[in-house]
Amino acid sequence: MDDKYFMKMALDLAKKGLGFTSPNPMVGAVVVKDGRVVGKGFHEAVGGAHAEVNAIDDAKTLTEGGVLYVTLEPCNHMGRTPPCTLKIIEAGIKRVVVAMKDPNSDVKGGGIDYLKNKGIDVTIGICEDEAKRLNEAFIKYVETGLPFVTLKCAATLDGRIATRTGNARWVSGEESRRYVHKIRHAVDAIMVGVNTVKVDDPSLTSRLDNMNGLDPVRIILDTNLSISEEARVLQLDSDSDSDTIIITCNSVSENKKRRIEKKGVKVIEAPVKDGLIDLASLMVQLGTLEITSLLIEGGSRVNASALSAGIVDKVIFFYAPKILGGDDGIPMCMGPGPDLMKHCIPVKNINVYRFGDDIMIEGYIK
Repeated sequence: MDDKYFMKMALDLAKKGLGFTSPNPMVGAVVVKDGRVVGKGFHEAVGGAHAEVNAIDDAKTLTEGGVLYVTLEPCNHMGRTPPCTLKIIEAGIKRVVVAMKDPNSDVKGGGIDYLKNKGIDVTIGICEDEAKRLNEAFIKYVETGLPFVTLKCAATLDGRIATRTGNARWVSGEESRRYVHKIRHAVDAIMVGVNTVKVDDPSLTSRLDNMNGLDPVRIILDTNLSISEEARVLQLDSDSDSDTIIITCNSVSENKKRRIEKKGVKVIEAPVKDGLIDLASLMVQLGTLEITSLLIEGGSRVNASALSAGIVDKVIFFYAPKILGGDDGIPMCMGPGPDLMKHCIPVKNINVYRFGDDIMIEGYIK
């Protein structure tokens, strides 16, 4: 029996939960009997049945003596739903193949040990790297309490995200922009600086073809609470059921805060460092709000601040086949950089994709 083949099938099923399961992980499961798939399932939404339960239910009466492939260690504790280990035992599964252990230190290995003690053969680590990458945000969050941060940027070939007037529509092409909306759907929150709101007046929602995507929580960095009360992100009650959060400092007037909060917007105070929101401290605050993943789509100052603060886990840079041809456009990052090339931030585990004529480079900093 090809364990890798069936595990890849389970991983493909898990991906169907993208954007719908947070703060839970994406999990897929397949039941195989006599070399044939008899049941499939995935974790569809928070509070819903886990992947193992859905796959076993899908297999109906064909589970006795079967093999269960699951992308994450089955749970052995009572949460929003009963333990999956009991369902597995009741179904008569004789072998369980697990891609990765649960990263939560309180439960890691518990489900596997329980199944082994009940006489079930357990194999661990099949397609482990793929499973970890699929749930990279979940893993970081349960291990650190901090959101997994992705920095996205679109630039010309000579590294400019806008002209000197601030015009940035559009740097990248339509296919790239469609993909960005899929990324927005997949994350818990999206963060920009107030200058981006003032210049572009974005809605920061997810617009997906043939699918009702979820909008991320919109987070605006606004140290002095200078956002216009007419900004689109403050007028979205009828278009989006997601929250908008303004991050500001503790010295802004209470009257200002109350006017913004009357629009149904949350105003959160955060520590300030060198006149700007302290992003490292802010990540701790966002973690307490159960924001497990964050997409930064800020301007050059926010990009530079995020990199300098060391909060970025992953970068996604789009390069359009355009050359601004001057030195007065807005760069990807603004502010002082290192003196020596050896002090640049290394990006590892690179993948390169093409969207229309644009090139996307994806890589990891941590």
